[in-house]
Amino acid sequence: MRRAALPMYDWPEARGETRAFWRAVRAEAGDDLPEALEVLDWQGVQALWRDPAMVFSQTCWGPLSLGLIEHLKPLAQPEYSAFAGGRGAYYRSALIAREGEALAVPERPEAALPEDLLAGRIFAYNSKDSLSGYLGLARDLGAAPEVFARKTIASGGHRASVQAVAAGRAEIAAIDCRSWAMAQRYEPCAAALTVVGWTSERLGLPYVTSSKTPEHIAERLRKALITLGCLEVPAGRME
Repeated sequence: MRRAALPMYDWPEARGETRAFWRAVRAEAGDDLPEALEVLDWQGVQALWRDPAMVFSQTCWGPLSLGLIEHLKPLAQPEYSAFAGGRGAYYRSALIAREGEALAVPERPEAALPEDLLAGRIFAYNSKDSLSGYLGLARDLGAAPEVFARKTIASGGHRASVQAVAAGRAEIAAIDCRSWAMAQRYEPCAAALTVVGWTSERLGLPYVTSSKTPEHIAERLRKALITLGCLEVPAGRME
């Protein structure tokens, strides 16, 4: 039995939009694909990405670069231009804090990070294999956040990081621009937070299928995604 899930931005408040997108994909790619999207906890998502029966999902280039690419085949890149910090297939992370000088999205692809951004602060991250929540910032800083921050805490998710900063359990976090837009829409505590920095532009979260998915099905999905406004995966990022 084939499986499908879109866990990366599937907040309960946005689940209707997620399901509508999947219906549109199926309408283009074929109704022999799973009708229902699975709702999984994080452990279940990790297992899904390694399941040969997984025909459609979305993941992050962080875990892909750390070995998950052996199990998955990128299909297409979503468009991020609708979100502040997004440009085509590329996105940034917003560095959010309870206080500090607000910083607009940079005009250039490079990061805009104030000096001593993490110094003396508690940094919250979703997971250490996350490009948006940890790895991207580490690359921009030239070292792991632990080198600069007073303390780091793993929140388990971008929404949880937003809540941790708002509640004072952390003082700063890196939130990908689409998740930050969702937090501003659905998470009341986000209104009290300020964007004090931006990471560099990087490729957003690709739609993927199992490496075991037959090529004719993968190609149908890829064409459906492009028809729906997604973008090609840049050359050199398929392996």
